[in-house]
Amino acid sequence: MEPLPVTGLVLAGGASRRMGRNKAFLELRGRYLIDIVIERVAIVCSEVLVVTGDSSPYAGMGVPVVEDRFRGVGVLGGIHAGLEAAAHELALVVACDMPFLQPDLMRAFVDWAEGYDAVVFRKGEYVEPLHAVYRASCLPAIEQAIRSGERRIVSFFSKTNVSFITPEDVKPFDPELRSFSNVNTPEEWAAVHSE
Repeated sequence: MEPLPVTGLVLAGGASRRMGRNKAFLELRGRYLIDIVIERVAIVCSEVLVVTGDSSPYAGMGVPVVEDRFRGVGVLGGIHAGLEAAAHELALVVACDMPFLQPDLMRAFVDWAEGYDAVVFRKGEYVEPLHAVYRASCLPAIEQAIRSGERRIVSFFSKTNVSFITPEDVKPFDPELRSFSNVNTPEEWAAVHSE
């Protein structure tokens, strides 16, 4: 299947405080997590960008690297920088520490974006904004949120047209919802290795 006219944004700007080292360069079965993520995203997206606060560690990734314009504002700044740099109107946004991404599910998120500014997974009160699709139309609301001192990704949702995807929507593509698994702590990393 051909990649879609969508930009894949791999966010790699986190401080990794709980892990104690850069999660992007943890090795799983002999490969860096970020390489696994880039490879999976490239199956779906015709353009892939790494978005980070400091481009130097990612210079050899084989894909363009974009630095945050708004520094120190977390993931909101990464999404903003990526959407600004994207060649396509629609961007699939994932974190660099999500090794179980499913291409068919990522394609479904793109399909579900028809008519929406953003498509985000929600399970009860829990929202996962880093396996999601955002349009360039979100940029004004994101910038307004950043300039207002907001740091939470959901802070701009009320100003945009967001579609929330449920576990029932996802399960035909990923029955165990593994796509949303990421690695924040040594314990979570140990659990990934045991699978």
